[in-house]
Amino acid sequence: MHLSRRAFLSTACGAAAGAPWAASAAGRFPGLKVGVTDWNLGKTGQLEAVSLAASLGFEGVEISFGRKPGGDRLPLDDAATVARYLEEARARKIAIAGTCLDILHVNCLKNDKLAQKWIADAIPVTAKLKARTILLPFFGKCSATTPQEMDYVGDALKELAREAERAKVVLALENTLSAEDNVRILDRTKSKALRIYYDVGNSTNAGFDPVREIRWLGRARICQIHLKDRGYLGEGRIDFPAVMKAIADIGFKGFAVLETSSPSKSIEADMKRNLAFVRKLMA
Repeated sequence: MHLSRRAFLSTACGAAAGAPWAASAAGRFPGLKVGVTDWNLGKTGQLEAVSLAASLGFEGVEISFGRKPGGDRLPLDDAATVARYLEEARARKIAIAGTCLDILHVNCLKNDKLAQKWIADAIPVTAKLKARTILLPFFGKCSATTPQEMDYVGDALKELAREAERAKVVLALENTLSAEDNVRILDRTKSKALRIYYDVGNSTNAGFDPVREIRWLGRARICQIHLKDRGYLGEGRIDFPAVMKAIADIGFKGFAVLETSSPSKSIEADMKRNLAFVRKLMA
């Protein structure tokens, strides 16, 4: 049967819309999965984040270690808690996309030895959760902004990165530094177990071009990506089609994690909206 160009396009688009999104995304984004943070689900450090993320259609959930230790251990550093997370993830058919060592907002790696203990403790726990990355945040008072602070952080992570490498876990730097300054820290540590958790929102707000930086850093230096903007994805300052093209072009594999807000105050509705936007770009 002969089809006009318009009819063909209409049929093709209809078929694509009816097919599973992953099938259409496989060509451009092989190995890319979409996750979400437990804190943006309003479930920081709560097991319920796993089932909520799964119910919304995410492939992974990034979970928090907690900022209030019980004695010398963090809330997530508990065998029974880890077992519950693993059981829930299996039951919901969702991955633990990574962990966030959020206590580094309290104990700064650049000037507090306790931060090194928390990282060392987080490595085996993250491995037991079958997760690959530990987000190491550097913000506010804990930002490493001078060359001396960056070098200190790089040196402090040297042995910790070796431990992470043995555990097959990656330590992931997230901050508001330029791509070049992040690489300064990576080069100081000299370990493939230290990489960059690239946040397109943080970089844009700090005055950097995420498309250029993603391409410059490349697949080897970026271990995970946060997708966010002010308001809904696609309606703010960031050119997400260009960002997603850069992610595809460098051959990134792993999790792109939504760290998005809820403008309507309905977390579930807004997460679904942002997830649909990302998957539309992938398809």
